[in-house]
Amino acid sequence: MADTLSPAEKKQLLELARQALVQGVGGARLQPLYLNTLPPALQEPGATFVTLTRRGELRGCVGALEAYQPLAEDVREHAIAAALQDYRFPAVTPGEVPELEIEISRLTTPQPLEYENPRDLPNRLRPGVDGVILREGVRRATFLPQVWEKLPDPAQFLSHLCMKMGVEGNYWQYKKLRVYTYQVDEFHE
Repeated sequence: MADTLSPAEKKQLLELARQALVQGVGGARLQPLYLNTLPPALQEPGATFVTLTRRGELRGCVGALEAYQPLAEDVREHAIAAALQDYRFPAVTPGEVPELEIEISRLTTPQPLEYENPRDLPNRLRPGVDGVILREGVRRATFLPQVWEKLPDPAQFLSHLCMKMGVEGNYWQYKKLRVYTYQVDEFHE
């Protein structure tokens, strides 16, 4: 990934995420962020996913696929959303916050993945490298590259991604979908 963040910038983003998590789950208003006090890389537009885990188990994951706000603000927004708005889980309680580990994934701009027919698609993916977005009409779903650790087979990966999109698992095998890939710079506490 071009423009890799420095260790100090990554640490600062994790600290901002932790502060936002504590304030958001505690019901406090988020303190204003003075962008001009941050390193330039954190002021630039950025797209992130923030993943929360508790004892190694997923507790929430929310993010954006395209940059629409400064990187530091994106991280703060998605830290709170992962705790309070991930529809798969009940809202995080204040008592849980100290047990949560924060992981931030900074995304590259998604690029279309060209393929001729559905049989070709699994061979076009790069397990462990590519995050994948499937789109059809208004439906879309994504898996971060980290999901390859649990679903290393490309066909199985695509089937689970189809189910996440709200269609049957084998949908990708008979319907040509719009597919995009991206990579991430992932770091955690």
